[in-house]
Amino acid sequence: MRKIKLTRYEQTIEDNIEQYVPVDKKEYEEIVQALAARKKDAVLNIRVNRFDLDNIKKKSKKMGVKYQTFISEILHKVAQA
Repeated sequence: MRKIKLTRYEQTIEDNIEQYVPVDKKEYEEIVQALAARKKDAVLNIRVNRFDLDNIKKKSKKMGVKYQTFISEILHKVAQA
């Protein structure tokens, strides 16, 4: 499993999370479980049409997210339907 490298700012937030997000223990556990359920732990390599990929990149840029994250969200929605 890869360890995520945090920026100094992100590490500061993680080290002081209690003061940023005041939640009770039950709510905290629910958040931890939700994050674990969304963890990306598989790699997928596929070939796609360049026109489709360019359109996906444009749409993701408009939404302010990385195109790989956008694709992952699309796949998640289809898989849950």
